[in-house]
Amino acid sequence: MKNLSEMMQKAQDVQRLLGEMQAALSQAELQGQSGGGMVQVTLSGRGEARKIQIDPKVINPSEAAMLEDLIIAAYNDARAKVEAHVESKTQEIMGGMMLPPGIKLPF
Repeated sequence: MKNLSEMMQKAQDVQRLLGEMQAALSQAELQGQSGGGMVQVTLSGRGEARKIQIDPKVINPSEAAMLEDLIIAAYNDARAKVEAHVESKTQEIMGGMMLPPGIKLPF
């Protein structure tokens, strides 16, 4: 029975740590870029857009499609960094506990 109580305690600890991680992710900011840094997108650790910076050199009305593509590329770069950050923090918290395939935490 001791193993069951240890497992329950571990589950409670993981649940508490995941709650703390979600709060920290709301404060984290990760930046993606494209065009050699000419377009930068900053996302929260939860994937919410926080800021877009565009170098004035790329603002040319005749090249709007290129700018749109750069914004999408920067966003996707930032989103990939958010996902890697969340996965890394989740692995730290889980400490070797395996989740079923397809389950992603914390959201």
